[in-house]
Amino acid sequence: MRVLHISYGSPMIELCKALRSKGIQAVSCHFDEHPYKFNPDICLKLNSFPKKEREAKIQQFFQESRNKYDIFHFHFGETFFPDKRDLEILKLAGKKMVMHHHGSDIRLLSIARKNNPYVIVKPEWTESKINHNLSILSNYIDHAIVQDHELEGYIRNSYKHVHVIPHTINVDQFKPEYPQVKNSPPLVVHAPSSRNIKGTEFILNAVRQLKDSGLSFEFKLIEGSSNEEAMKIFAKADIIIDQLRIGASGYISSEAMALGKPVICFIREDLAAKYPDSPIVNATPDTIASVLGNLLKVPEQWSVLGKKGRAYIEQHHGVDKVVDQYVDIYNKL
Repeated sequence: MRVLHISYGSPMIELCKALRSKGIQAVSCHFDEHPYKFNPDICLKLNSFPKKEREAKIQQFFQESRNKYDIFHFHFGETFFPDKRDLEILKLAGKKMVMHHHGSDIRLLSIARKNNPYVIVKPEWTESKINHNLSILSNYIDHAIVQDHELEGYIRNSYKHVHVIPHTINVDQFKPEYPQVKNSPPLVVHAPSSRNIKGTEFILNAVRQLKDSGLSFEFKLIEGSSNEEAMKIFAKADIIIDQLRIGASGYISSEAMALGKPVICFIREDLAAKYPDSPIVNATPDTIASVLGNLLKVPEQWSVLGKKGRAYIEQHHGVDKVVDQYVDIYNKL
């Protein structure tokens, strides 16, 4: 079984490594170089070529891939070509396909606002664009995957089969460094991929408010760093703040918990029951100052939360717990 994953970012790379450990010939491919310097199996570096040359290269890669792979695992609502003309070609060729949605590519504001007053969406992903995209994708693809129940609701009625599979985390790559009670000021870290979407302004305001009140701590905002550099800072952190608008935890939360760190993130009230043993400390844009302040005042709890987080990742996100779910889907295509 030869599977090509087309996307960008770290999660897909780790997923392909996990699939290979199960005997699946999975290959990760990025069309463009990623600013965080991720290392997929294939990177076409299309961003370094002029438009016509880019189009020629992707056409050539598509022709090669069509003959080489059995299953095409797409991500973020994208395929080889913007107009999705490749889908019909692949289907006629008897190829199997699955779409993996990750967030903004399906988050419909009209639905999200029903349960979340804080949520915002990326302006380029309008509802008309999302709905049009889904109508094309679901016409050729029966199986879709999302990583949490927040996303499931947006496409439940679009595809024949929607699967909720948590992020895949190779826990062996994360050596836990549980926070210790110490004399020096604690380090709080936040690493937004998008300030607006993640609610960074509320975190910055909370940090200023708490420091003005006399609370002693260091705060580090990670932006523009490589994944390797970010992980080094995460390892030194005492508390990591993920996101405050979306209403669900992201990959940052999973990596932070794998490192044994307490995590603050906004989890929608109606979704909390879906994760009954999650140790994530819940905070909204309205409560982040008080939640962070209270957590900073109980350093003896940081290690407790960190150990619970590590155990949670091992139980729900570990390679052996997750990857078989992908294999099962591939076998059903």
